[in-house]
Amino acid sequence: MWGGRFADGPSAIMREINASIPFDKALWRQDIAASKAHVAMLAAQKIVTAEDARTISEGLDQVAGEYEANGVPEDWDLEDIHMTTESRLAELIGPVAGRLHTARSRNDQVATDFKLWVRDAIDRADDGLKALQIALVTRADENAASIMPGFTHLQTAQPVTLGHHLMAYYEMTARDRDRFADARRRLALCPLGSAALAGTGFPIDRDMTAEALGFDGPTHNSLDAVSDRDFALDYLMAASQCSLHMSRLAEELIIWASQPYGFVRMPDTLSTGSSIMPQKKNPDAAELVRGHAGRIVGCVTSLMISMKGLPLAYSKDMQNDKPPVFEAAGLLDLCIAAMTGMVADSTFNTDRMREAAELGYATATDLADWLVVQADIPFREAHHITGAAVKLAETRGVALDALPLADLKAIDERIEESVFAALSVDASVAARSSYGGTAPNQVRSQVKRARKELGMEG
Repeated sequence: MWGGRFADGPSAIMREINASIPFDKALWRQDIAASKAHVAMLAAQKIVTAEDARTISEGLDQVAGEYEANGVPEDWDLEDIHMTTESRLAELIGPVAGRLHTARSRNDQVATDFKLWVRDAIDRADDGLKALQIALVTRADENAASIMPGFTHLQTAQPVTLGHHLMAYYEMTARDRDRFADARRRLALCPLGSAALAGTGFPIDRDMTAEALGFDGPTHNSLDAVSDRDFALDYLMAASQCSLHMSRLAEELIIWASQPYGFVRMPDTLSTGSSIMPQKKNPDAAELVRGHAGRIVGCVTSLMISMKGLPLAYSKDMQNDKPPVFEAAGLLDLCIAAMTGMVADSTFNTDRMREAAELGYATATDLADWLVVQADIPFREAHHITGAAVKLAETRGVALDALPLADLKAIDERIEESVFAALSVDASVAARSSYGGTAPNQVRSQVKRARKELGMEG
């Protein structure tokens, strides 16, 4: 490729360090699509003849068929997917293949291909997250009134419903989808036609190629267009945040599946056994989701450091842009699919959840609230009284509502029989009826809203 300028070919070391075909072959579909759009535009602008354009386009279809059937060959002398495709095209149709590269550079070519690939990755993530949301909403609807302990510091705090807990992850994934949508909006301009860095003297129609490839229009500055990888970082940032949410849900399922908790039985299809302990059922899929979050966060860090301090326009450092994005996308797609399966197919032990809520003094706040409302006691004083009641119940190994009224009155004589109506977990949950609260009627209201957002109604 460099014969006109260089007397000697690259060394073996140069070929190896320079070749990107082992990973950028993943762009072949985008590279074919962008090339076909480009040659169609060249013909429309009479930069190449209609006959040559037709020959090139048909040749590209043939190359695509070979890649689809047999994969992309790896010849390090050809460096990347762009030269690999152009070389094979020349073998098929002859010298006319050389006209394809008129008015473009590999710089704008790879920026366009990569944007198209990232756009597809965003769409896959969005589809996967929607499926996860449907699973979350479905299980939340089933468990709108299923009581479990709510935790802070992983200590029992107040009773909540399982439906409320699951809907918290619906809200997280809704924000994830919004971040991906925002990233997609920002990559909506097409770099093709920016050439190496300065544009081209050929009378090209950049609007035509942008429209053909599904972009909103062409990029506005050729220097920025070929050196921009913000779109990849936007994707990785959204993927990282999403992976953190997947990791949080995975961690909770791991804890809940342990024998001391016993809140959930994971599906066999997403669990493994032990090579030595036949009783084991390990939540390996959830553990891998939790672990993959670290790798995805590492991917965004890798690309950020690669891009730091690069002068305009293109530098070879940017060849390292694709591996972290490809790795993160593969991991994220797996994590979302695994979490969807776990949410949809796990069996929740709601009896055990309720038992844990009843044993954890989760209604202590309800006693304090009763003292404030019914006995007109300042909250800080009510907090102190309730703490004494919890200490007594803990000493005797009973729930708060199992303490005799006489013992409660011994702590504070203003406590009356009616307090017991507020101390059950059912009463506690039902009382949290403020908007967005855990009361079953509120959970069902939020489920209804989510079903409408997801198009599940009707």
